[in-house]
Amino acid sequence: QVQLVESGGGLVQAGGSLRLYCAASGRTFRSYSLGWFRQAPGKEREFVGAVSWSGGTTDYADSEKGRFTISRDNAKNTVYLKMNSLTPEDTAVYYCAAEWRGYIRRQIGGYDYWGQGTQVTVSS
Repeated sequence: QVQLVESGGGLVQAGGSLRLYCAASGRTFRSYSLGWFRQAPGKEREFVGAVSWSGGTTDYADSEKGRFTISRDNAKNTVYLKMNSLTPEDTAVYYCAAEWRGYIRRQIGGYDYWGQGTQVTVSS
């Protein structure tokens, strides 16, 4: 089993950057693919991006390509989401999720474990 804890959220001005962290516990963490999702008020949770178990493969939602970067350090059991050029539309609670089969997935239902989320607020 994997437990996930997100951190790094906060308030940032439009155009700024943030780096989110997803710390995982569990001896099999390095075999899991990790995804980032977000949910804005009144909206459904949506895919942001994902990284394979090795970190060698990533996938991003179209709106995040070129602005967001996902990476992981298996030695530290941590996955990172670096977000640049933030806009108010990026305001949401950001969640990380783990998928034990090692596949990169965009579907919420494809993930087995979820963190509690971290709030990101981008002011205009």
